[in-house]
Amino acid sequence: MSSTNAPFGLRPAYHPSGLDRATALTDGIASAYATAILKGQPVKMDTSGTIVVAAAGDAFLGAFSGVEWTDTTGRRHVSNNWPANTAYQTGSCIAYFYQDPNIVYEIQAAGSLAQTSIGDEADLSNTTAGSTTTGLSAATLSTTLAGSGNSAQMRILNLAPYPDNAWGDSYTIVRAVIAEYQFAGAAGTAI
Repeated sequence: MSSTNAPFGLRPAYHPSGLDRATALTDGIASAYATAILKGQPVKMDTSGTIVVAAAGDAFLGAFSGVEWTDTTGRRHVSNNWPANTAYQTGSCIAYFYQDPNIVYEIQAAGSLAQTSIGDEADLSNTTAGSTTTGLSAATLSTTLAGSGNSAQMRILNLAPYPDNAWGDSYTIVRAVIAEYQFAGAAGTAI
């Protein structure tokens, strides 16, 4: 499994409380937003109060989960991804995403990680990769670790407990939490 490069983006594994519910944000994506947003893709809040795709190195909120909207012809859509350049009737879009910073995610690394990476941090990579056909993200975790005293987007907690997934495999699948959470900025720091 982790010897095959088959990334799946950020997949919620669990929450310490046992509840890992997606947040619903009305008009959470700007009508006609020009970038596809895929399930499992990292997202952040922009200054207009809508979610956008987060890039490697950005403080972010969590992972995209899906969306529903009514298009300009009156047809309702429910999808695991946001098709780029889609226009909708005002007030009809509901974007779903995980935003609790305590959620533990599973993510495939872009290469090999050793057990010594536990507690270290790494940025996301390939944040815009994925399939608009399946609607699934192919974001990965970089294997370039931040090192002691430095920060990066995600903190590695453990190995994902799957058969054929071991430390040092070609594409290690790990469990990690958001280390650079967008809403954890210093007081007085706006988006």
